[in-house]
Amino acid sequence: MLEMTMPRLYELSILLYVLSILLYFTDFLQRNRKANQVAFWLLSIVWMFQTFFFLFRIIQTGRFPILTMSEGLYFYAWLLITLSLIINRLLRVDFIVFFTNVLAFLILAIHTFAPNHHQSPAVAEKLISELLVIHITMALLAYAAFSLSFIFSVLYMLQYSLLKRKKWGERLWRMADLTKLDFMSYVLNLIGLPMLLLGLILGVIWAYIKVEDFHWYDVKVLGSFVVLAVYSIYFYKRIVQQVQGKMIALWNIGSFLFLLVNFFLLGSLSKFHFWYS
Repeated sequence: MLEMTMPRLYELSILLYVLSILLYFTDFLQRNRKANQVAFWLLSIVWMFQTFFFLFRIIQTGRFPILTMSEGLYFYAWLLITLSLIINRLLRVDFIVFFTNVLAFLILAIHTFAPNHHQSPAVAEKLISELLVIHITMALLAYAAFSLSFIFSVLYMLQYSLLKRKKWGERLWRMADLTKLDFMSYVLNLIGLPMLLLGLILGVIWAYIKVEDFHWYDVKVLGSFVVLAVYSIYFYKRIVQQVQGKMIALWNIGSFLFLLVNFFLLGSLSKFHFWYS
């Protein structure tokens, strides 16, 4: 009975890990201590799950489970989670913590969803199918966040134009002020970028498992990583270079237009992104 519920517990730990990373990303960009604290406790729950799975495997096999590639990956991910908790609590080096957990998530996802020696073919196939569903869901959630961010940037530019031309009227007052429009656009990108990153990680894992002729130079794969880079530059410009106002709004609008090109045009040219074509 316990073995039948293990896949569900694995998936729950992955979802909690995703939420933890999203909160760490928020804290990394905005120095949000509350987000950091919640992320720490979620990560602690994930660590307890993973420790339980590891101990269960020891009891099940009667040995220290690191002799196979699958077991080694799991132990490696567990070590990274453990070290990230220690770093977060003792050293508080947020930059290291965030990227350590992105790496650990990648390894944990490979271990969880890749078929291995102790899974039945039916269970392995089900997990792979669910991996694709999670990948698509996270990508679409990221696209939705970027879409709303784009709308706020368009409203920002419209508001900016009306103020510049001194076009006072009901249309102007019905829109939020520039500061609020700019902030909402930023927050939505803050949600979308890590969702896209984690979705791409899961998508690459699925492609390696399921697609026989998967190549990194597939146009949709390259386009998706360019989208990730473009939105990463958005945060670099805003946070590091302190670019504000009209220039950052235009960059955000351009980023979304490229996202549309990647979604519709490059997706149609891909050899395996067929689900929406």
